[in-house]
Amino acid sequence: MVDLKQNVQYVKSVGPTKAEALYGLNIYTLEDLITYFPREYEDRSKVKHIADLIAGEEITIEARVVTEVNINRIRKNMTVLKTIVEDNTGRCTITWFNQNYIKGQIKRGQMYRFYGKVSKEFNHVEMRSPVFDEIGKEKNTGKIMPIYPATYKLSQTAIRQAVQNAITMVEGNLEETLPDYLVNEYQLWNLEKSIKQIHFPENMENRIQARKRLVFEELLTMQLALLELKGKSEKNEGIRFSKEAKMSDVINQLPFSLTKAQLKVLEEIDHDMESNKPMNRLLQGDVGSGKTVISIISSYKAIKSGYQAAIMAPTAILATQHFEEFTKVLEPFGIHCELLLGATKPKQKQEILEKLKNGEIDVLIGTHALLTENVVFRKLGLVVTDEQHRFGVRQRATITAKGNNPDVLVMTATPIPRTLALILYGDLDISIIDELPPNRKKIETYAVTKRMEERVNNFIRKNIAEGRQVYVVCPLVEEKEGEDDDEQKLDLKAVKEWARMYQEEIFPEYKIACVYGKMKPKEKEQVMQEFKEGKIDILISTTVIEVGVNVPNASVMVVENAERFGLAQLHQLRGRVGRGQYQSYCILKYDSKCSQVGRERMKTMQETNDGFVIAEKDLELRGTGEFFGTKQHGLPEFKIANLFVDMPVLKSVQAISLKIEAEDKGLKQGKNQKLRKLVDNKLNQSVAL
Repeated sequence: MVDLKQNVQYVKSVGPTKAEALYGLNIYTLEDLITYFPREYEDRSKVKHIADLIAGEEITIEARVVTEVNINRIRKNMTVLKTIVEDNTGRCTITWFNQNYIKGQIKRGQMYRFYGKVSKEFNHVEMRSPVFDEIGKEKNTGKIMPIYPATYKLSQTAIRQAVQNAITMVEGNLEETLPDYLVNEYQLWNLEKSIKQIHFPENMENRIQARKRLVFEELLTMQLALLELKGKSEKNEGIRFSKEAKMSDVINQLPFSLTKAQLKVLEEIDHDMESNKPMNRLLQGDVGSGKTVISIISSYKAIKSGYQAAIMAPTAILATQHFEEFTKVLEPFGIHCELLLGATKPKQKQEILEKLKNGEIDVLIGTHALLTENVVFRKLGLVVTDEQHRFGVRQRATITAKGNNPDVLVMTATPIPRTLALILYGDLDISIIDELPPNRKKIETYAVTKRMEERVNNFIRKNIAEGRQVYVVCPLVEEKEGEDDDEQKLDLKAVKEWARMYQEEIFPEYKIACVYGKMKPKEKEQVMQEFKEGKIDILISTTVIEVGVNVPNASVMVVENAERFGLAQLHQLRGRVGRGQYQSYCILKYDSKCSQVGRERMKTMQETNDGFVIAEKDLELRGTGEFFGTKQHGLPEFKIANLFVDMPVLKSVQAISLKIEAEDKGLKQGKNQKLRKLVDNKLNQSVAL
């Protein structure tokens, strides 16, 4: 058998330099390369007569070259190459830009295939920058060509060549990953044929069959892995928290009333906490629906039953905010809360760790710093992770391992359609807060083009004059660890340029500051603190303010180049305003030349404030695996499945996985050994399940 784990650089035509570029696409091994699936296809196999060509279509023609290739220099650094070709129905002009080498490749009188986009004006037919082959020597035409998610460092041709060579390497040696009984029962192709035909299909029907097999395997593996996680947690004996520790003690002392939806969720959590099974509950609630107070009340119950609680947030800003809110509510009950961040000074950190171990700290709130080995609880009973999409299963497992089967509450403000959530979070029970507190005013949302810039700026001035504050979000790549250094520098340069422009050219009379992901935590917190205190009028930011920042006085959110953001992200950003008593506004500035999908997003944002409606639309508009990866929603990173298109497959696969689990819990039977291996691989991956 071929070693699928061998480094991708040893694939023919790759080598060390191209391997570096492939690493940027998360392709490290031979296996990664053959499972790097195309995002779309160009059908270059269909040939049309020139007389039948339609403007705007991408098509192949077979034609004879009737003129020499002429090169015209139209300005410095710009040359245009033209030739005329004909078939027995008509003539077509072929045009290339800055590709002078083509003159030596096209011979007058020869027959070629050209594939490209057609333009027509009156009776003049033109094809610009087509790919071409001499007939009888076809490489780029005459077949269905895969189009891959790419990087500027690698051309489509280079990726195709590497994939083709990788498939040749594994041919005849690719081990089947699904049991025979499933392949036969569901009429699935074998793995080798599916891999070959998904990349280089002989026809579109073959592509459909190959995709059917690969989607089935991907979704079945995920479902079996989730069932196993759920089974493991249900087997464990959990903590039975005291009935005497009453949530109503806190509810009655709150300066506001809880909504019916919040009370219902608390009832579900109370029931879980008093049972002897460990709670594993996902709490979904739209931005501003009041999830934090649920976690505070749940923590109270755990502490009054003699246990400690751990609250984990994805950013220092959010963790600090939680610390302030927890302290305000719980301190009057004699409950001691503490904050632990990566930036906490060593001496202070040591004191916190000692007190935690001794049980002097009841609630520890922090970031990923809570996951380190030296964080030891005396008696951990409840774990809350906020913004679940920032934490994977492994991180959840790491923190729960610090207690003896503690209860787990996972919170997210990123709504996922309920049907999808039930399937995707198969290892968790689900609670939903589906109403906002009565005092929350609807955020008025306007999508405007650049032509409205002056009106928007006057509107900002009016709001600041009334004592309000404003967020401006720049359209930057979402920062993440391990990101390309050049990209980070571009991000930094861009946010500073926006801040300079706003300060010097548009609003010199106001105090403006900026925050971005790679700022030192201390600096970022200082800026955020000053904004909260009202010392800054306009805060220019990247998407670091997407999650959880609470400034009640901020009433205007402006998103520059809003078409570059996904719906879920726009909805999260909008949720940063409308947190106080003032009417709030979200202004989405978009490019009038943006795509149809971009315009659809703007329309959806103006029409609804309901996160679940937005999630459904987001799934419809951006339903590919890359958009619904850990980065956006905490949904699993799918290589080929598309959750919008493949919902019927997902539902049938869920039924199949329940049947398999009922017949063979733990997949121990010989016939399920291949499934056992797939599930183990899935559980060992560091993606969020």
